Order: sequence, then structure tokens, then C-alpha cells
Amino acid sequence: MKLNKKLMSKGIIKDIIIVGLGVLAIWIGLQFVFGTPNPFYVVASGSMIPVLQVYDVLIVQGHESFDDIKEGDIIVFNRPSGHDRVIVHRVAAIIDDEPKTIRTKGDANPASIPGTDFPITKEEYIGKVAYVIPQVGYVTQLLKPPINYIIIVIVIGVMIVKQMAKKKNEKELALEDPFNKNDSQIESSVDIPGLDKLKKDTEYSKNKESKMSDKDQK
Repeated sequence: MKLNKKLMSKGIIKDIIIVGLGVLAIWIGLQFVFGTPNPFYVVASGSMIPVLQVYDVLIVQGHESFDDIKEGDIIVFNRPSGHDRVIVHRVAAIIDDEPKTIRTKGDANPASIPGTDFPITKEEYIGKVAYVIPQVGYVTQLLKPPINYIIIVIVIGVMIVKQMAKKKNEKELALEDPFNKNDSQIESSVDIPGLDKLKKDTEYSKNKESKMSDKDQK
């Protein structure tokens, strides 16, 4: 019983490692393709309504050079004052070329906000919005406590059931195999009454015939 539990635990750990490595590989691949440590951002305010809604998911292209950014582009950047928030706004104007400095504005805001919308330089720039996935950000709300813990428990439960079913199948196969082996052993080791005597009589008759044949030849 302890051995089965140990094997089941190893199986669960193995599944978790495989899933973790798969997620990590996908994440690294996305970082490489989009050229940013985090290609995904969730819209958290209504400053870009109606173009962007709260909980829309943004896919950001970090390979888009800051030098190529122009008026009208929607970009993601760190708030200039303190770098304490990530903002997504539309470029409203290029206010300087050396170094390039821009001013943004939320489509729903009446005006640009100092310290938030400008001055934005290459240092604050994260990337240009490449794709918008509507409302998928609601999933992030489902991953907040305590729902995220419930999901984790369910996933682990599924893994445990999977391992138990696997061990049960292996046990059933192990019980079937010995019967097949025993059948073959029984068939090859059956004692037939008089078999030894019949073999001896057959050998005696062959020897006798051989001796008579030798006499005839002489």
C-alpha cells in the first residue's frame, strides 16, 4: 500500500513537472516572438473606451521600435512619474525629437495628464499594441483567491484519479499474466500415466529390431 502511494506521488509530481515545463517553454517562446518580458496586458480602466474595454487582453509587440512610433499608435508604457503603473494610451503628439519624447492621451479622457501621459521616452516604452482579445481578462478574476486555490485542488485531484486508474489497470494486467504463464507451464508438465513405461517399451523394441537386423546381415 505504501509502495502504491509512493508511486502515485511520483506520477503526480511527474505530471506537474511536465505541465510546468510545457507552460515555461510556451512562455519563453512568446517572449521571444513578441520581444518583451510580458507580451500580455489586461485593460484595467476605461480611459480607452470605446476602442478598449475593461478586461480586454492586449498582445504587445516589443519588437516595434520606439523610434518608429507615430501619432495615432496605441502603446503600452510605464507611468513616467514613478514607473509605478503600466498605462495603455494613444500617442497624441511627438513633443521632442532629441531624444524622442511623446505625449499620449486616453481616448475617453478630456486631456493628457502630466506625469502619466507625458513626458514618455524610450525608457518608459514597453511596446505597441498588436492585437486585442476582447474580455478574456475576466479569467484573471477567476484566478484570484479563493477560486484559484479551488482550481489548484481540482487539478491535483484529477491527477490523483488519473494515477489511481493507471495503477489499477497495471494491477489487473499483472493478475492476468500469471494465469497465462501457469497454463503453459501446466500443459508442459502434465504427467500422463504409463508414459514412462511406453517410452521404455518403444526403446526396447527398437534395440531388439536393431540386433536382429545385425544377425541377418551376418
